[in-house]
Amino acid sequence: MENFKGHTEAGGGKKRLPSYLRRPLGKGEMLHGVKKILRKRNLHTVCESARCPNIGECFSKPTAAFLILGDVCTRNCGFCGVGKNLSPAPPSRDEPLSIAMAAKELKLKHVVITSVTRDDLKDGGAAQFALTIRALRDNMQNIFIEVLTPDFSGNPDALKAVLEERPDIFNHNLETVPRLYPRVRPMADYSTSLGIILKAKEAGLLAKSGIMVGLGEKKEEVKEVLKGLLDAGCDCVTIGQYLQPTRANLEVKDYVAVEVFKEYEEYGKGIGIRYVYSGPFVRSSYNADEIFRGLKKAVHREG
Repeated sequence: MENFKGHTEAGGGKKRLPSYLRRPLGKGEMLHGVKKILRKRNLHTVCESARCPNIGECFSKPTAAFLILGDVCTRNCGFCGVGKNLSPAPPSRDEPLSIAMAAKELKLKHVVITSVTRDDLKDGGAAQFALTIRALRDNMQNIFIEVLTPDFSGNPDALKAVLEERPDIFNHNLETVPRLYPRVRPMADYSTSLGIILKAKEAGLLAKSGIMVGLGEKKEEVKEVLKGLLDAGCDCVTIGQYLQPTRANLEVKDYVAVEVFKEYEEYGKGIGIRYVYSGPFVRSSYNADEIFRGLKKAVHREG
């Protein structure tokens, strides 16, 4: 049933998954083809590692968000399904070129590069981001590159190393509202993450961020986050429904109604954010190429 806050919940006990949150599996032959290319080059995607519900659709296009620096994270965020370990393997020297070759084989035009958080590395893995961007540009023409980075523990030199490579879109997710950070992102800092968006804009890049809803946030808190992102110069915000990836992760507090996603989208656009993509299945890298085209049109309209 739907309560008066616009959220869907089961009557007592665990929340029931609404019908609008069920996804098709995608085309089997395409899924197999993409996975075969990834395994051949020993590559990871956030689509698989984070158990994204859109994997069937995205791999069927095909498209993929490459996960660099391995598939083991040094942090223990409550929402994330990626494996955790304080001592992951060192960065692979072959990884940047392998990603470029896989992107070429998949005939990708828009490539998303993200990573696990690597607090064990002095630069948080920033050098691997830079090397991957260079490898893509050296091996592919007319490629658009989007990075979705961790916070590099607030290291300004690490962030600068990525910004200087001039990705077409720089993305860093706030993930949730400040009040929920101790539960959702206990090893991160909201102001540090917001500051990363500001630095990307000061560097002259298109800046993007994303949040999840359904973790217990209030509407007013979501709107305050949107205001903060606007003040930081953020060009694009994605808003999606949090879905529990494993039983070890935080439980869903609310299944947010479709109308509420629309309300957030209209509010964000109304206050001046160039592009707001809001819906139950929206994720940071979901339809990233369409978002980029929309952003370019918005910039062109503004002159």
